[in-house]
Amino acid sequence: MSIPQNPVSAARDEIAGAVKRSQVVIVSGQTGSGKTTQLPKILLELGRGTHGKQIVHTQPRRIAARTVAERIASEMGVKLGDEVGYQVRFTDESSPGTRLRVVTDGILLAQIQRDPKLTRYDTIIIDEAHERSLNIDFLLGYLTALLPQRRDLKLIITSATIDSVKFQEHFEHALHEKVPVIEVSGRTFPVQVVYEPLGTAPALMREVPDSRWAPAPATPITTSWPAPSRNPIPTGPAAGPVPPMPMTASPICLPPWLEPAPSW
Repeated sequence: MSIPQNPVSAARDEIAGAVKRSQVVIVSGQTGSGKTTQLPKILLELGRGTHGKQIVHTQPRRIAARTVAERIASEMGVKLGDEVGYQVRFTDESSPGTRLRVVTDGILLAQIQRDPKLTRYDTIIIDEAHERSLNIDFLLGYLTALLPQRRDLKLIITSATIDSVKFQEHFEHALHEKVPVIEVSGRTFPVQVVYEPLGTAPALMREVPDSRWAPAPATPITTSWPAPSRNPIPTGPAAGPVPPMPMTASPICLPPWLEPAPSW
């Protein structure tokens, strides 16, 4: 299994050692560190998700659960739904041989109702813990009570902006053991900021071939205006229905970048 050289890969040995020694591990990694896609692969290499058990990896949104599973399956070179699968509301793309299951936090909550001890899992990854939604808070509170009953269960908490000290103190008090915190740096890329003068067409769109935003002669837009009437229109009950007013066309020219926005 190949692991791309993301910043989290540099801490692979530290993360693996912490998982072996501790029941709870907190990984604080900046955006772009690769923690979401690489941590599950590190756990798979450690032998988690075997012997009839699975690794469950929670995401706060359905689209995130699906795309994360697709990305991990692509990097591992396996078919989605076999060794790596996902489950969201109304969709379960997994199989009996699935070792890593990416789900929404709501799915994991629903499974607690049927399996209070979560016996199908040997590792739980709570991702994006900093969002502190009701689902995530409930899961963390429930797992705090479950972990002493299941010493074989591993809990990995990851986030980009997590308050590591508070989470560490909470679980150390509940489990009466040290909880390691691993900090992983992020990765940034150079960004060039370009300002355009007001009242001009977007510069980038001018470089797109056949773009409707490319420089072009002003396009006339025909707008109808009422023409003045020479004869006064009678009023009052005896006047009857008001006759329609004749209309004439008057062109108005707008620059291409002020035309109506494209439908796409």
